[in-house]
Amino acid sequence: MPTYEYQALEPNAGCDLCRARFEVQQSMRDDALTACPECGQPITRLISRCDISTQMSDKAKLSDKNLKAKGFTKLVNEGGGKFRKVT
Repeated sequence: MPTYEYQALEPNAGCDLCRARFEVQQSMRDDALTACPECGQPITRLISRCDISTQMSDKAKLSDKNLKAKGFTKLVNEGGGKFRKVT
């Protein structure tokens, strides 16, 4: 279930909860909250980053085989301004 962030519309109005950002777990089907659950002041839902995880480790993501499969070219610095193509 997604977690949404809310904050008071007026920065100086409302209680301690809605003057600062607070989080609420809601279904994506639920309507956004319009009033603070503690004081009833108008609030707005904020746009925030989401946390996405994958099953693949960082080492596996950057492996030569995976980079080639995704269409990337890996170059290795050999020094003196020379690079060698690996994948």
